Amino acid sequence: MKNILQKTYSQVPLTYQESYDIMISMGKGKVSEIQMASFISAFNMKEINLDELKGFRNALLELCLPVSIDGNQAIDMCGTGGDGKNTFNVSTISSFVVAGSGYRVTKHGNYGVSSLCGSSNVLEKLGYQFTTDSSKLSQNLEKANICFLHAPLFHPAMKHVAPIRRELGLKTFFNMLGPLVNPAKPSHQIVGVFNLKIARKYKYLLEEDHKNFKVLHNTDGYDEATLTAPLKVLSNESDLELYPADFSSPQIQPEALYGGTSIKEAAELFTTILSGKGTEAQTNVIAANAGLAIQCFEPNLTLEDCISKAKETIQNQNGINTLKKVLQ
Repeated sequence: MKNILQKTYSQVPLTYQESYDIMISMGKGKVSEIQMASFISAFNMKEINLDELKGFRNALLELCLPVSIDGNQAIDMCGTGGDGKNTFNVSTISSFVVAGSGYRVTKHGNYGVSSLCGSSNVLEKLGYQFTTDSSKLSQNLEKANICFLHAPLFHPAMKHVAPIRRELGLKTFFNMLGPLVNPAKPSHQIVGVFNLKIARKYKYLLEEDHKNFKVLHNTDGYDEATLTAPLKVLSNESDLELYPADFSSPQIQPEALYGGTSIKEAAELFTTILSGKGTEAQTNVIAANAGLAIQCFEPNLTLEDCISKAKETIQNQNGINTLKKVLQ
């Protein structure tokens, strides 16, 4: 461990094997809290490389609790977090819209660490019962096209790291790993990232995994499509820069995306927007993200058609009804 710390403090890249081994050691509780905090803090001062990202990712997947649900023809939608923007829960609301539009979603999420309210916080507040029971998760998929995998239950090895992350309260490389370690291993993925360099690394990894994917980075720093600035979209097929007009929307002001000051307020925003009672700006942002996800399943449809499909789902209450089905 001392050698790893020395290399990290000197900003010397770790090999794939070193990255894999240190994550396995942390996950098995073989590294002291002081050493972990030191490693995470030092690593935060350098740029992660592809070998490190792959090593950490593969170790976490090996350590995770397996789940017996079919991830084929299913999508996960999540961001890395860590953009510091305090938006409402865009990817989670969008996930219910995608499910309400008829596509399967295996959503992986967690409590907020570097943000006020993560997907787990808001769903727990709304009454969703977290479970590792594959039969119950499969039932949710069958009746509502969506199930939610609460990361701490499926990654028990991270119990050693979680208190340190909470105490630090900072964006760390663990933010980058969350979207890459969904135990259901969905065949499709929408990932929002806060940094264009990270977006490119994600693209390499997801291409290796043979997924149908879109990696999103809003050029003003958001880790999702917010219509506040041009959006970089990296996918299997192309790298694009899209503008709010491409989503049939005016440019949106950041304050329109405000996520509230409490989990209670975030949950109220969640149901309001999903019910079709949100502002035009809120609805346009959800439709943009859901539309991009739908296009992962329907590459022959135009983005405009996919967005229209998402808006119809919101307006005809299929989104909020999907939420009600998994809360029953």
